[in-house]
Amino acid sequence: MGSLPSPRVFLALVFWLAALVSASPFQKRASDISVSLSTESSSVASIDGLQITASITNTAANTVKLLKHNTILDNSPTKSFTVTKDGKPVNFNGIKISLSLTDLDESSYVVLQPGKTIQVVHSVAALYDFASAGTGSFSFTPLTYFYTAEALESTELSLASAAEITVEKGSLTVQVTNDVATRTLGGNSHLAKRARNICTNTSRRTFIDSSYTESRSLASGATSYINSRGTSDSLYVAYWGTNTASRVTGVFNGVVNENSSSRTMDCTDPYGVCGGGTIAYTVIATTNIYFCPIFFNQVASTSLCGGTTVAARNVRGGTTLHEITHAVSRTDDVTYGCAADQRLSNAQKIINADNYNCFATQVYASTRC
Repeated sequence: MGSLPSPRVFLALVFWLAALVSASPFQKRASDISVSLSTESSSVASIDGLQITASITNTAANTVKLLKHNTILDNSPTKSFTVTKDGKPVNFNGIKISLSLTDLDESSYVVLQPGKTIQVVHSVAALYDFASAGTGSFSFTPLTYFYTAEALESTELSLASAAEITVEKGSLTVQVTNDVATRTLGGNSHLAKRARNICTNTSRRTFIDSSYTESRSLASGATSYINSRGTSDSLYVAYWGTNTASRVTGVFNGVVNENSSSRTMDCTDPYGVCGGGTIAYTVIATTNIYFCPIFFNQVASTSLCGGTTVAARNVRGGTTLHEITHAVSRTDDVTYGCAADQRLSNAQKIINADNYNCFATQVYASTRC
């Protein structure tokens, strides 16, 4: 795709970052990536007019391969921006996913040849809680925490071994003058109807029930471990840094005590999010959880004692725990992979859902095997 048409009005800063590129067949060296945002107008009457285009250009001489998930490269209803009004965050109501690093495919990536630009259009009306914020000026900051990865044929593919890039972000500001009423993701889909227990496949329904029970057990075990070992424990420090025990156990206890009668756990994919390595996802507006086909290849917690590893992240109870933290505590997906989780900042560790998954499964492996 080419550069933006001349009639468009550019409203944002251009962000520059240094990205390490993939191994063979891609040359491994530093590469400059330019990211810009645009919209048709700096003022709209309705949030339906919030169509934001991200243009990503490879300005260097070598090819770069970037993971799309949870960045501005991803046009699915996941979180691509942080949004603020008057300096206060506007809550995200879209979809948060759990990702399998060993099931990524070509659809998970964007490959940019030298000098090439791709454009991704984001319709954000149903993805943020504009209604609670009210009319006014909204600032959009793109998520450009990009990853590159080794060639997909690698059996060791993980974000822990990929290059991580964080960038200094600017913002795009759009005035919404009138209509900020809540939009429902997917219009009149079954999500809006709050469908309950619609997984009609008996074996899959049983599998989900078992994973739910195991998720609560994992969360309870994690809380007990923290209460007995304290915050100076090496495993605690690795996953939580200097965060207080009460903040961490508060999230785990949210899983243990989860008791919403309206929350649905389902084996269908009404929004077409499954694929590209997605194991499961949570729709934040309703807190309903949807399990993708590859979830049903995962294993019971007991397999941590022989048959799988914590790093594999294929324990069904850990995945369900991950999703429940999204639903109950509004955790985010900063990164995936247990080694990558431990390299996050303290502020990122406490909000990253995968930290809770990896910590809880490691506690199980260390204390019950």
